Amino acid sequence: MKSIVKQEISDTIDVLRKLAHDEAILVDIYSVAETCLNALKQGNKILFAGNGGSAADSQHLAAELVSRFNYDRPGLAAFALTTDTSALTAIGNDYGYEKLFSRQLEAVGNKGDIFFGISTSGNSLNILNALKIAQSIGIYTVGLTCESGGKMMNVCDCCIRMPSSHTPKIQECHIVVGHIICNLIEQGMFPNP
Repeated sequence: MKSIVKQEISDTIDVLRKLAHDEAILVDIYSVAETCLNALKQGNKILFAGNGGSAADSQHLAAELVSRFNYDRPGLAAFALTTDTSALTAIGNDYGYEKLFSRQLEAVGNKGDIFFGISTSGNSLNILNALKIAQSIGIYTVGLTCESGGKMMNVCDCCIRMPSSHTPKIQECHIVVGHIICNLIEQGMFPNP
């Protein structure tokens, strides 16, 4: 058991080291944070969606912005499209699972908003559909996904690909990248004295 624990930690460190040394990813993270800052300063909002563990990540990141990340400050406009069970079940029943998030974006998304689609495979149909609808509305789209990028590579304004093809390691990187973006947004909106 101890060797499994050590190996998991070592594997995570290896993936995070790759993440830290990938200049393209670092530039994308900074660029996305700047785009989010500009959107929030203009009165727009940040929307998140994902399936399974990525749904939980969506809720987690939205909460970091609405509540607080590192310190007390005013709340920021961020929402996870994964939390309204009535809307999710109605849309799933009436239109199909692949429309879960695109239908919500049609209802609440506005030009100038930011949408984060999170998928460990890069091929989740409901995320792909949401990314396409978001772009048609004028919403800036960010994909958080795997090393290959999957189909999301072709439908995101910015696709941040984690340096792994192993789902748990991809998810760990998603949270690290999400936390960095939240930190940059918080510092940019409300500089800590």
